[in-house]
Amino acid sequence: MYLVKTTWWLKALYPSFLWSKNEADKVIYLTFDDGPHANITPFVLAELKKYNANATFFCIGKNVLQEPLIYEQILSDGHSVGNHTQNHLNGWQTDDATYLKDIELATKYINSKLFRPPYGRIKKSQAKKLNSVIENDPFKIVMWDVLSGDFDTKLSPGKCLNHVVKNATSGSIVVFHDSEKAWERLKYALPKTLEHFSKLGFAFKAL
Repeated sequence: MYLVKTTWWLKALYPSFLWSKNEADKVIYLTFDDGPHANITPFVLAELKKYNANATFFCIGKNVLQEPLIYEQILSDGHSVGNHTQNHLNGWQTDDATYLKDIELATKYINSKLFRPPYGRIKKSQAKKLNSVIENDPFKIVMWDVLSGDFDTKLSPGKCLNHVVKNATSGSIVVFHDSEKAWERLKYALPKTLEHFSKLGFAFKAL
């Protein structure tokens, strides 16, 4: 069970998190979680390049270790990166000390102050400690406005596309995944998302 479009009350509950951006212009912020992946991330980068689109990749530290050249390509192509923990930990199921150590380990490989909790699950105590431990240079916790649902194996590729097309607006932060689990839906939905919003005059920027 998940929300495709983030509700106003959830955003109000966690006002310090970044859910979307106020944009007067037609801009969408595409984000990709769980990479880098040997085959899927290069596909994503190639599709983005076709539309002169920039995006943000929330990377898992252990995957950066496995695919350092692809991680460097993300950066050299002009995209931004974010910390997605070292081992894709679920904050709700992890004690605070272990969770924070895992994030800190990922900082050795991911140079970014953007952080997205895997599954969107982080305890308020973890979020508070994440910033209080690094007061002079705190992390910005980035969530989303629209969830494509590409991770949902029960979802059709067309439905995944519709989630984004029907719900994304100027300033929306949209989540896709450059992962094997999402591949069947991503390879269909991402190119059509880029085509659809480009025709409407939207630009795609990195956070």
